[in-house]
Amino acid sequence: MTTAAPILEVKGLAKRFAARAGEAQSPLILADLSFQVADQEFLTMVGPSGAGKSTLLNIIAQVDSASDGEIYFRGDLIESTDAAALNPGWNCQIGYVTQDDNLLPWRTLIDNVTLPLKLQGRYDDEAAARVEALLRATNLTGFERYYPHELSGGMRKRASLIRTLAYDPPIILMDEPFGAVDAQTRAQLQQDLLRLWNYGRKTIIFVTHDIGEAIALGDRVLVLSRSPAKVIAQHHVDIARPRDLGNLYKLDGFGDMFEAVRQQIQ
Repeated sequence: MTTAAPILEVKGLAKRFAARAGEAQSPLILADLSFQVADQEFLTMVGPSGAGKSTLLNIIAQVDSASDGEIYFRGDLIESTDAAALNPGWNCQIGYVTQDDNLLPWRTLIDNVTLPLKLQGRYDDEAAARVEALLRATNLTGFERYYPHELSGGMRKRASLIRTLAYDPPIILMDEPFGAVDAQTRAQLQQDLLRLWNYGRKTIIFVTHDIGEAIALGDRVLVLSRSPAKVIAQHHVDIARPRDLGNLYKLDGFGDMFEAVRQQIQ
């Protein structure tokens, strides 16, 4: 039996920032970090604060360079240690949803969502239909002409997610996207994200500090060590989809996995 090649493979990744005044050499942030991601997998990643999770995503997204190591996308080497050779988003193949929504305040919701498509010259009838479906799926229909300051925090987060999904990248990186909202909004955004993921089945790498969120959303949870970060454990989440996040915490095995991950992070 053959196993399909991973859509993304990280091999021996290392990152060291430039030394500051008085330092002979700055410490490593990432060291010998390796993992694979399957096509359409929802991979979540947790680790101690300051472990370098955001740095890892920045390197995968090619907004920062590695000090050593390789990254392969569909078998092609895409990582370079040369900062001048960076190609952010790797030709629109890697989407990135950050902690901030980064909506342009002078543009309406629909203009924010469609901006990447228009810049790429890809806003055709098919793209417009995809945007309309995404707006409908997240209950944003009717708010297209609203400006960001007229939207709630949760609505802005959903708009940010739709903006990335709209141009249809095969991989989406998410850096604690729900960390700045209240618990009720966070629960709704998690459910929205799973619904949108089922809608298009993209490959997602989702970084979070919330162990419960990592288990609730992911097919697999990677646990990172303290800096310099490397993968120290992985857990396959054998919970059927679609998932009722409201009752997920009561299911057999959830508590044991939560405790195992908590101890590994400590």
